[in-house]
Amino acid sequence: MLTVGVVGAAAILGLSAGFSPGPLLALVIAQTIRHGTREGIKVSVAPLVTDAPIIALSVFLISRFADIHNMLGLISIAGGLFVIYLAWETFRAKHPSADIAQGQIQSLGRGIAVNALSPHPYIFWITVGSPMIIRAYREGPAHAILFMLSFYICLIGAKVLVSYLVGRTKRIFTEKVYRFIMGFLGLALFVFAIVLIRDGLSLLTILTKFP
Repeated sequence: MLTVGVVGAAAILGLSAGFSPGPLLALVIAQTIRHGTREGIKVSVAPLVTDAPIIALSVFLISRFADIHNMLGLISIAGGLFVIYLAWETFRAKHPSADIAQGQIQSLGRGIAVNALSPHPYIFWITVGSPMIIRAYREGPAHAILFMLSFYICLIGAKVLVSYLVGRTKRIFTEKVYRFIMGFLGLALFVFAIVLIRDGLSLLTILTKFP
């Protein structure tokens, strides 16, 4: 029963994070539309690269610092500025063409930067993920491993599914439809950037109240 509970909790958390609107999901969709499903999948797997040090850092912060708001605030503001750059680039995106060199796309690098500069993975692992791993580990290392595997299969799987579905339908995009969608995604990224900066200022106590 405990194993079922571990898998169930990990699956719910992973699917929720995978399908939740955010800068990484918006980037998955944007890169899929611009460069194909393969590039969207590259963005989708970014958490596999970034989360190991994030988990280690979360454990370190929990054990060393009573107040980590300032660090999270700075990370959030840096992430917001980077996402603004991505939003501007998305607004200006031209219709995909075959002459785009594969090496210029850098989907994985963009995904890694977005995920590493967002405070949400840090907050999740500090407040939810790490305590659950510790509880699972107390029942045995296999339970902790099972939690991690289930979580990432669902997290990455959700984003890969979004990329696949978008890739299957993008062939019907005309120039006008493409520009509209990229404009919408650019606006979405900009909104997410503002939210990240707002959260960062709030964590730094520069802003304490929002209308």
